[in-house]
Amino acid sequence: MKCNSTRRSCLLCGTMEEKDPSIRKTLIVQCFKDLHLIEDMELVLTLRCLWNIALARPDDPEFPSLGVFNCMARLLNSCTRDQKWLSRGHNVYVPYYAAHIIGSYTMNKARFSVLAVKSGVISPLIDLLRGKITWVEQRVAVRALGHIARHRRTVEDIMVHEVEIIKLAMDIASKCIFTIYSEFVCKKTENRVEYHCYLMTKGLREFEMENKKAESWACQMQCWSLYLLNCFITKKRSINLICKEDFLKNLCDIWGGLQNQNSFSGIGLIRSLCESEDGRKNIAQLEQVIENICNLSRSSDEWQFMAIESLLVLLKDPKTRNRVTNIAAPFLADLVELRTIKGRRKVGDMITQLLLQDYAKIKYGQVGFSETGSQKAIEEIWDLKVEKRKRDKIMSEQEVKETELLVSVLKREGNKKFWSSEIEAAVNKYTKALDLCPPNLRKERIVLYSNRAQCHLILGEAELAIGDTTRAICLSGEMRPHIKSLWRRSQAYQMKGLARLSLMDCLMFINERSKLNGNKSSTRKIPYYAMCMLNKQMTATWIFADAAKSMEDGIDDNGTHKSRVQHRLAGGKMKGKTKEALLKSMPTQWKDKEHRLLKKGRLWRTSRRSKCVIESVSQEGKM
Repeated sequence: MKCNSTRRSCLLCGTMEEKDPSIRKTLIVQCFKDLHLIEDMELVLTLRCLWNIALARPDDPEFPSLGVFNCMARLLNSCTRDQKWLSRGHNVYVPYYAAHIIGSYTMNKARFSVLAVKSGVISPLIDLLRGKITWVEQRVAVRALGHIARHRRTVEDIMVHEVEIIKLAMDIASKCIFTIYSEFVCKKTENRVEYHCYLMTKGLREFEMENKKAESWACQMQCWSLYLLNCFITKKRSINLICKEDFLKNLCDIWGGLQNQNSFSGIGLIRSLCESEDGRKNIAQLEQVIENICNLSRSSDEWQFMAIESLLVLLKDPKTRNRVTNIAAPFLADLVELRTIKGRRKVGDMITQLLLQDYAKIKYGQVGFSETGSQKAIEEIWDLKVEKRKRDKIMSEQEVKETELLVSVLKREGNKKFWSSEIEAAVNKYTKALDLCPPNLRKERIVLYSNRAQCHLILGEAELAIGDTTRAICLSGEMRPHIKSLWRRSQAYQMKGLARLSLMDCLMFINERSKLNGNKSSTRKIPYYAMCMLNKQMTATWIFADAAKSMEDGIDDNGTHKSRVQHRLAGGKMKGKTKEALLKSMPTQWKDKEHRLLKKGRLWRTSRRSKCVIESVSQEGKM
């Protein structure tokens, strides 16, 4: 492992090439002892070389055993206690690399974490967490503290500063997006902090690359702060301090973005809170939080199963069951026929069992719900899972055939009503067909649910459309979800203003549609209406969208909010700029591409092709 600099500029590279182990060890120890005495570029290059080694080999015991943590602690103390030292030369780069090195070496090995704590790294890391320098150093500090807190042998050393760390981590998770946008993204290139740009692009100073990196770092900063909080929650510490109403309401909206689906998310923290009695109590009292979890449970999001798990844990607790059932029953009723998800089998049966365990008390009025839809949903589950199965067992083969024929007739009549624009009459026909249709006729029921969902969309009944499409998707299975239902649910979520869930369904729709022709999928074009939806929801779910709305330079003269692309190209204020002005401000390669697309007529624009979403979909194939 070598840095890109010459040997004269980096102290560490010369020692790494020594072949004699004893001499090499002595040189490295001396290098770590003297490193804080060096300044300017030589120190930064040495730290960057050490940073590369720590990232590539975090489990290598050589440097931790030879005093790397003592060295990093001294450097961080110099940065946080001596502003003059920090401002000299290139020393401003030092805290970022030092904290990152500590975080990398404490990531996996508990014994490395013990060495780091004994070296006194916690105090300067907390100083960085307080924002003593900038948000860039806050980001690596929360990462390092999270890795130290995850180990059983060092978590008590973090607990000494428990209250302050929890408050700081919650503040970072809630406000870091706005901080990064206001202090970096919305500024022009010349107004951005130089060393921030260098760390993001490794010296390239390319505007678009800086913005992309800022998005990635913002996601990481949120996820790492949540992970640090999770370390306290798993130890059953400060649950009530974390369970603040405003914080819990925003948790479901904290996600890692499309490129970070495996990172720690808000629903992951909620799932951890549900493991404690105090956590379940606090979550159950907030109706909006339960609704957010329920919406996520009926989606194509990677975190869907974690949302379902959270609801199941709340339903198992007798102290929270009734309150959660009152809110979640209509949502969970759509999932009772879910078979497998992420390798977990019979998920729908688990939901059914928990919802029906008090059915006798509900039926005879011993348990009541303030929400009328909740009791109705439980009665529908009982009818579907119990009564219909009983009727199917006693039906003769002749009766089964007659029922199937009647269902088919009702479906055709519903289709005719739909194409005659008698939408409400079509809904009634599809509902009668579903009431008669035996549970084992999955394909028929999938089509009926999906067709009825299309009617609800046209009538503007988004919640009913989401329910029917979710049932169709659950019946079709995880491996081959019903494509039309995915698209229709994406539209319904758009109508409700749930852009993230709409985006995930739209992406799943495009992905599944591309598989239809097998090996010929590469030649299958993405539908125009799907690309319009994708573009719209990508803009709405941009990580800095809310921050941009709250900034004055995020609003045009006509009062509309600028799109994601405008922000990324403009950087600063763009009030009143025309298309030509925007093209002039673009880099050369973007200008050329824009002109080529305009010439070919391939840019998205308002034209006679741009129909409303529902109209375009209702004519896509025959139902």
